[in-house]
Amino acid sequence: MTQQKTTTRKSSASRPATFSKQTLRVIPVGGLEEIGRNMTIFEHGNDIVVVDLGLMFPEEEMMGIDYIIPNMEYLEKNKKRIRGVIITHGHFDHIGAIPHVIHRIGNPPIYATELTKAMILKRQEDFKGQGSLNVRTIRKIDRIVLGSFKVEFFHVNHTIPDSIGVVLRTSIGTIVHTGDFKFDHSPVGDAPADISKIARLGSEDILALLSDSTNAQEEGYSISESVIRDNLDQIFLNTRKRLVVATFSSLISRIQQIAELAEKHGRKLAIDGYSMKSNVEIARELGYINARRSTFIDIRQVNDYADSKLVILCPGAQGEGNSTLMKIVNGEHRYTQIHKGDTVIFSSSVIPGNERSVQGLKDTLYMKGAEVIHYKMMGIHASGHGNQEDLKMMINLVRPKYLIPVHGTYYMRKLHGKLGESVGILEKNVFTGVNGQVIEFDYRGNGKLLTEKVPSSYVMVDGLGVGDVGNVVLRDRQMLAKDGMFTIIAIIDRKTKKVVGEPQVTSRGFIYVKENFDLVNAAKKRLKDIVMKSTSKGSNGTEPNWNYIKNSIRDDLGKFLFQKTKRRPIVLPVIIEV
Repeated sequence: MTQQKTTTRKSSASRPATFSKQTLRVIPVGGLEEIGRNMTIFEHGNDIVVVDLGLMFPEEEMMGIDYIIPNMEYLEKNKKRIRGVIITHGHFDHIGAIPHVIHRIGNPPIYATELTKAMILKRQEDFKGQGSLNVRTIRKIDRIVLGSFKVEFFHVNHTIPDSIGVVLRTSIGTIVHTGDFKFDHSPVGDAPADISKIARLGSEDILALLSDSTNAQEEGYSISESVIRDNLDQIFLNTRKRLVVATFSSLISRIQQIAELAEKHGRKLAIDGYSMKSNVEIARELGYINARRSTFIDIRQVNDYADSKLVILCPGAQGEGNSTLMKIVNGEHRYTQIHKGDTVIFSSSVIPGNERSVQGLKDTLYMKGAEVIHYKMMGIHASGHGNQEDLKMMINLVRPKYLIPVHGTYYMRKLHGKLGESVGILEKNVFTGVNGQVIEFDYRGNGKLLTEKVPSSYVMVDGLGVGDVGNVVLRDRQMLAKDGMFTIIAIIDRKTKKVVGEPQVTSRGFIYVKENFDLVNAAKKRLKDIVMKSTSKGSNGTEPNWNYIKNSIRDDLGKFLFQKTKRRPIVLPVIIEV
């Protein structure tokens, strides 16, 4: 057996490592109050290293928002100090913000493993106007120097291959960031986590551990992917008609399992959905999906095969309105629809907030004669995040002085902190701050959670706009969705300053104008009264302040409409002088 040699590489973008007695600061900008938007800044002396640049998908009340990315204000001001960005794995909550922010912070080098790099570059193709990226491939055995940081990596298990944890060594101490992880002793298409290397780190007096908190409320150990594969194998064995499998497009390990099982059971596999096809193409090129090419067929060929010889794999297990699965179920797909007797497998857990849409999808499938199998019926999905025993195992292996739970809501991270205390971490050494809050270690390695915060507010992406939708615009969208809009247009005679004819009223999502004559007429009369009073005050020759008059109309009609209906539509008065 040949021994692989560990290499040490020095970043051309970095300065020589010069250690001095300075503070070490850890600043999580995103990922501490939500699942997603992961980004953490590590600052030592004059050097900054960033781990992950992810996005977060919008909450239900964020009308029209595509996704949310981290606030870059602090990094933009300090971009000359950034020595590199390290990406732990290829999921969008860790890479999704890159096209929007990387050039704003000076286009520093991005360090990623082979599959992660390919996924970053593939996503960048959708942002052709943003310019090229400086992405450098790292191996899990590599060591690199980024300014005053000496960086190395270790292999972890997740739902996507090539996932890594990060070790950041400084003169003050060593920080370990787990990335998203679980311990899987019999993974599918991957090697087990590098427990021996993690244990060796634990013998080095680790200063702090930043650890994934997503499943801190789940007891026991996480389920192995090999268990999932065995259960899926039984479904393939016992299904006589067509199989439709819905899962996340980035869940490469599950896609690999489906491909292998399709080949084993003599079925053809048709994959649809833009993101899923792109990810499969990348994974096949790099050898992470190794089923024979003849196993795969184009979605346009599904009608050329008997149902008993087919598997369709697509995204849509969350009930997303425009997903491939939803189009198949609703009969809107160009090449296929649900057949009576289909077995539909939801190989993913339900993301909180999606319960209603997923249940509606299941109902529709049963109405169309399909069978549905989901993760609560049998083990056909395993989270990529460690349960409580995995988290305690990581803490016991690393043996840090300080624990910083990350990647989760405050509740998840607080539970994670209590797990740390249960295995020996002092309560005062568990830091569960909030996004933007600075954690500082002095030259002796003593840490504290500061009151200092860097900007960490949501930056919303809406179409081509990045950050132009703020709280005011979002609140207007929410009000429009809740109470609608009331528009009233008045034509004013330039000479007499009086309203000409009757004001015109339009309502959208508030009232049906033709059935509310009394309310509409009362609103018109109030507008006329406001205009008359306001213009009479300016009868001494001064021009009326029309902006003031419009604001008066908006305020008065807003209060009046609320008194009459107990609803608060957006009131838009329009004044036209003729």
